[in-house]
Amino acid sequence: MATRASTSSRVSAMDMTLYFAFFFLLTLTASVEAAGRGVNNDNKGSGLGASFIFGDSLVDAGNNNYLSTLSRANMKPNGIDFKASGGNPTGRFTNGRTIGDIVGEELGSANYAVPFLAPNAKGKALLAGVNYASGGGGIMNATGRIFVNRLGMDVQVDFFNITRKQFDDLLGKEKAKEYIGKKSIFSITIGANDFLNNYLFPLLSVGTRFSQTPDDFIGDMLEHLRDQLTRLYQLDARKFVIGNVGPIGCIPYQKTINQLDENECVDLANKLANQYNVRLKSLLEELNKKLPGAMFVHANVYDLVMELITNYDKYGFKSATKACCGNGGQYAGIIPCGPTSSLCEERDKYVFWDPYHPSEAANVIIAKQLLYGDTKVISPVNLSKLRDM
Repeated sequence: MATRASTSSRVSAMDMTLYFAFFFLLTLTASVEAAGRGVNNDNKGSGLGASFIFGDSLVDAGNNNYLSTLSRANMKPNGIDFKASGGNPTGRFTNGRTIGDIVGEELGSANYAVPFLAPNAKGKALLAGVNYASGGGGIMNATGRIFVNRLGMDVQVDFFNITRKQFDDLLGKEKAKEYIGKKSIFSITIGANDFLNNYLFPLLSVGTRFSQTPDDFIGDMLEHLRDQLTRLYQLDARKFVIGNVGPIGCIPYQKTINQLDENECVDLANKLANQYNVRLKSLLEELNKKLPGAMFVHANVYDLVMELITNYDKYGFKSATKACCGNGGQYAGIIPCGPTSSLCEERDKYVFWDPYHPSEAANVIIAKQLLYGDTKVISPVNLSKLRDM
């Protein structure tokens, strides 16, 4: 893909005013319960225990509904194609299922992982899994301050510690340890916000960018992630899949604020993502050697998404640049999806649902590659093999 160098985070004061004003209005809407819902699944009993999902808005299933935050998706038309809710919004930042939802279905889960903050996240509902992901969250605790409240990765691991004790109460200590360690998968999708809403964000990041080089900042990210993954391991997690950061310079938001042509992406943002991704893979290889009994799987999300963007017509899409739901600029990439947004007619023909997140159609393609793909996209094993290990 042809790219040109561009400052990745310059946005006018007017754009940001619109952004905050719109999000403030949206947060006044009532919260929608986003607890794990039933899945029509013929693969029950195929070996998957619980699906524990950590991350950001790419996999948030509704935790932010229960926070006083500017990062929410509990308003229409979000969720319009989510069959389990009858097309009503659940807090997922897409039109239908997230990658985490789709993977859980394919691996045989009877229910979607219940959001940790949901009222029904208790008792036997936990056995299918728990979702701790939060829109705006990142590896670093300072990430996402623009949204006021969000759950960073440190807090998400703290919450799993609570869940871990609940599993002891539900199953007994020995059975709980086996269920979590041998039958369950821990999915981590995080890191993009650490660049978009931290290091690269105007105003908030000025001090950081003066005091830290990109290499230093990425080093801090990976040290924090190492600690977070190690904490999960100490709580009996053994099967992990960690996604790298996607081509964040190609999302409609970045293309819009930088006034790029359709075949261009923001060079700096993608360069930072690639620097992080190379070092992430090395970290996971190191942890596989150091932590006995653990399997850390590396998911090459960057290349999977870039393939969809570059060859979108090959996969049946009509657009890989414009948001299906959004407002502002050439690519509808300024104002997030909400009741007043413009909405495309063919939602399954757009790679991007909103200025930041993939559509369900794109999520399905990505998820299937993670489940059954070769080592170019997921290594050392794919998720269907990880489940059966």
